[in-house]
Amino acid sequence: MGRLVADPELKTTASGVSVTTFRIAVDRSYVKSGEERQADFFDIVAWRYTAEFICKHFRKGSLIAIDGQLQSRTYQANDGSKRYVVEVVADNASFTGERRDANASYGGYSQGGFNQPAPQYAEQTPSYSNGTSQDFMEVQLDDDLPF
Repeated sequence: MGRLVADPELKTTASGVSVTTFRIAVDRSYVKSGEERQADFFDIVAWRYTAEFICKHFRKGSLIAIDGQLQSRTYQANDGSKRYVVEVVADNASFTGERRDANASYGGYSQGGFNQPAPQYAEQTPSYSNGTSQDFMEVQLDDDLPF
């Protein structure tokens, strides 16, 4: 989960497949005393409907949750050097946090809910970021685990 660094741009391959690549900034969960919060930057690639969904609903600064897989690849740059990249290939993208624009129509939509209204309980969904230890139950460990 992070914020888009720039507006995503929808492109189409020669065979007509939609694709977008973008970068998100993810805040680190800890801050050293006396220092500013640090962020890590991740490159994301989304294909087909997921790419179209992201480009339609997200802009620079939007908070986005990505579910996907890490993929590494190498390529030859214009200067002839060999480059190595690691990207997240997005399977799903979801809204998270609060809406910035009161007129925005995306409410509780996720990629699977393009044309469906947001469920009534979407605004009441708890967030992991404000949970406490009382929100969790202690699990007793024994040798009879179900997996």
